[in-house]
Amino acid sequence: MTTTNEIQPFRYYLRVRYGECDQQGVVYNARYADYVDLACTEFLNAVLGRASVSGGGFEMQVVKLLIEWTASARNDDTLEISVRLAKMGTTSFALGFEMRKVGSSNVIVTAETVNVHIEPKAWVKSPLPEAMRAKLSHAARGHFVDHAGVFTPKTG
Repeated sequence: MTTTNEIQPFRYYLRVRYGECDQQGVVYNARYADYVDLACTEFLNAVLGRASVSGGGFEMQVVKLLIEWTASARNDDTLEISVRLAKMGTTSFALGFEMRKVGSSNVIVTAETVNVHIEPKAWVKSPLPEAMRAKLSHAARGHFVDHAGVFTPKTG
């Protein structure tokens, strides 16, 4: 349970769609990698700015992805994916992810990515610039992106 004094991590909300599930309505395992990628992109947009991430100012490659399940998400579930900076090295950084169904404190999936910063023209690893290191350290705490409509007022 989060207290009012505790700073929330970056959070990304999405709704599980029918096509992401098998015939029993359970999310395909491979789709969780998609969810991690979406949350990572929105996290980086919040931290570094959309122009930097989408415009080629920041380039990285995922070199490791680890996913662990304790339960499944199902069709039409709304997921909250928390993202935090887990570790930062000279040329790489690791992100930690926790997925929950909205309204539950139970973590159903954890994931970790290790990302290597690369020089965009030569495609070789390069040190993270100090400005990016500082922004990653702040890690967009308290920000969220809602693609599920969780915080959209209902009308009608």
